[in-house]
Amino acid sequence: MTVETLSPEETYILGERLGKAASPGDIFSLVGDLGVGKTVFTQGFAHGLGIEGPVNSPTFTILQIYEDGRLPLYHFDVYRIEDPDEMEEIGYEEFFFGEGVCIVEWADRIRELLPGNCREVKIEKNLDKGFEYRRITISNEDFGYREFGSGRQCCGHRG
Repeated sequence: MTVETLSPEETYILGERLGKAASPGDIFSLVGDLGVGKTVFTQGFAHGLGIEGPVNSPTFTILQIYEDGRLPLYHFDVYRIEDPDEMEEIGYEEFFFGEGVCIVEWADRIRELLPGNCREVKIEKNLDKGFEYRRITISNEDFGYREFGSGRQCCGHRG
């Protein structure tokens, strides 16, 4: 599934809708260049889970845990991971195979550790379509997209 957003608010709303549809054990790998909106997407996702507090990228801590929503959210930022074996120190398997939902920013750095049921969320810019434009491709379309209807855009816009 590919969705085009035209503002950070639309990227947030897409994340929020996916958060509302998320189930225990879901894992989302976020892939995209610096500044494409991975954290904005995650903030919307967290809100969709019912998490009300601030959600920031856990760049220096690698993992941030939010437990005040309908499901726990385990938010990884693995940008600083040099070797996938470093994830062992964090005990990543406890979270990947737990009862919450995982979001992994910069997931391409640990691709070999991601389970087969992981859904990739690839966020791309296209400056020819505007500074705020994002093309968001989500793998495994069988995931709860009923909320989006038959369209392939967010918030009523098509790119």
